[in-house]
Amino acid sequence: MNPTDHPAAWEHSPTRRAWSKQLAMNAFALVAWIASWFALLAVLSVFLGPGYAVVVAPFLVYSFYRAVLQLFILFAVFRMRRVLRVYPWQLFQEPPRGLANRTDVVGRQFGWFEFPNPARPEEGLPMVFSRHWGVGWWSRRMAPRATPELKAQVGVVWLAGDPRFIGVLAAPTPDGSMPRRFRFLHQQTGSDGGRRTVAEWGATSEDVERGRRAGIVPARP
Repeated sequence: MNPTDHPAAWEHSPTRRAWSKQLAMNAFALVAWIASWFALLAVLSVFLGPGYAVVVAPFLVYSFYRAVLQLFILFAVFRMRRVLRVYPWQLFQEPPRGLANRTDVVGRQFGWFEFPNPARPEEGLPMVFSRHWGVGWWSRRMAPRATPELKAQVGVVWLAGDPRFIGVLAAPTPDGSMPRRFRFLHQQTGSDGGRRTVAEWGATSEDVERGRRAGIVPARP
């Protein structure tokens, strides 16, 4: 089943299964961190007493932080579904990528990929990881010193989205049958970064409307 044969990535059944798996894993992580916070509090209150508060407090704070972080991650997972319902998968062989900050990108960046502009394929547009959540798996495979085996795992990348706005990135499973490791990529050199408008990239009103259906609101259409 070729993932690019569908008008939207969500119509590819292995994609739906992979997304559901990622949702389940993050929901489980949220429950686990909440449970660990209450468990630590119970241990402190019942078995240790106030004298050990200084020892237990860092673990309580960290558990609370991770629980809050998981809430944001769950929100992002549902945002990914919205993008997957609008845009089809595109497969790219060894697209330009890097971990060093690009000077043409505004704001935080934790690595980037470059994809062709849909209106002008000869023009490459950088898209960045703007959050650190879950980027470690990708960065280990994008690092210059990564082993050939690790680099091969992201030799082909899947993108559902528009490089002028936003996209959902995924790596294929070893057999190439389904995506995994969904992550957002953001455009931060144009409407987000305040340098170029999406119209300068050739985005039509239909492109902007399609982006809006995916939950994207261009700042400078």
